[in-house]
Amino acid sequence: MADVNHLDTSVFNPLDSVTWTYNDMKPLCSETFIQERSLDRNIADYRCDICWKTFSSEDEVLTHREIHNRGKFYQCKVCGKGFVSDGDLTKHIRRHTGEKPYQCELCEKTFFENSSLVRHRRIHTGEKLFHCETCGKFFVCKSNLTAHKRTHTGEKPYHCEICGKSFLENSGLLRHRRIHTGEKLFRCEVCGKPFLSNSNLTTHKRTHTGERPYKCDICGKSFSDNSNLVVHRRIHTGEKRFRCGLCGKCFVTNCDLNKHKRVHSGEKPFHCDICGKSFSDNSSLSVHRRTHTGEKRFRCEICTKSFITNGHLKSHKRIHSGEKPFRCDICGKSFRQNSYLVVHQRIHTGEKPFHCEICGKSFVSNSDLTKHIRVHTGEKPYRCETCGKSFVSNSDLRSHKRVHTGEKPFYCEMCGKSFSDKSTLVGHQRIHAENKSPTIMK
Repeated sequence: MADVNHLDTSVFNPLDSVTWTYNDMKPLCSETFIQERSLDRNIADYRCDICWKTFSSEDEVLTHREIHNRGKFYQCKVCGKGFVSDGDLTKHIRRHTGEKPYQCELCEKTFFENSSLVRHRRIHTGEKLFHCETCGKFFVCKSNLTAHKRTHTGEKPYHCEICGKSFLENSGLLRHRRIHTGEKLFRCEVCGKPFLSNSNLTTHKRTHTGERPYKCDICGKSFSDNSNLVVHRRIHTGEKRFRCGLCGKCFVTNCDLNKHKRVHSGEKPFHCDICGKSFSDNSSLSVHRRTHTGEKRFRCEICTKSFITNGHLKSHKRIHSGEKPFRCDICGKSFRQNSYLVVHQRIHTGEKPFHCEICGKSFVSNSDLTKHIRVHTGEKPYRCETCGKSFVSNSDLRSHKRVHTGEKPFYCEMCGKSFSDKSTLVGHQRIHAENKSPTIMK
């Protein structure tokens, strides 16, 4: 690797005495492709042998090569990349040295080149000069507008030559290529975790600082990155643009749709390397791994109880607040979590989507099925530390522990009697209901 602090920007000209022929511009050949459309697209590609840019015709390549012919060709001695002008090379060298001489006087953010600073300043001024004629959206710079227009046309002109995947922008393709090479250039100075892109690193750093600079102007909720805010806003607008072709269900994000499709296919491509358990999405696997590590990063400031996920913490806090925001529109019953409401509504619909493969019995929830399967296997994974007795479910263990503690948290509102578990209370309340029933005269 060359010393980036003493770089030689001397000029060389590889174009002298070169005569271009058709063979210099012939399309790529002897390639194999994952998808037929990738092959069709490749046949039309003509590539510049100097900068590797591709074109759809021989004439376009010839026109393009005039760029290289116009002046001397400047080469970076660090990475070998070539440039048309000395100025372009100078800007490029800053990528190696890390020099960012252009600083915003408002927020002190620094940039490699002045044009980036000019675009950045528009964030502070609110100036958006570039207007989409299709949807009316405005953009800070022309390149953002150009990339945005492709969301309307569906055009994805940047193609990965390894897997055939296409992208709206070249920057997306460059980041994607690192998946194949395994290259992770950006490393967190706090925890050492590497990332494919600087933007991913910037977002990650906010997990350490707690910074959430993107705020919803409707409800005030804040986010660590803008993409999460964009998705969140669809909750307020009700927009669900991603539709399942099998069942017609719609989703806020394409990621949610892809996860949903695995419900139909049964695919669980994410595997735990400790216990072998499989999951339909990576986020569920990440949460599951914490059961092995014992990591509970989300702590309740009221009772100091800790939880594996922020969602579990939020649900727990509602025990303290008494809040039950999820209401059944059939019977009016309210719940702390939406998942509880979903399971409850199956009581009204009669739906039991979880089936036991051993005896064929069906259940309203997967947790009920899991407990039932232990009847067949005899497994009792929840053990009392006091007396050693084992139980099929954690809820049964919690009820049992009250035998030792004497705790009776379930109270009858009619007579004040208390019970250690809810099912006993429900049975007791039937006695009051029967006593209230009118006597039938024979």
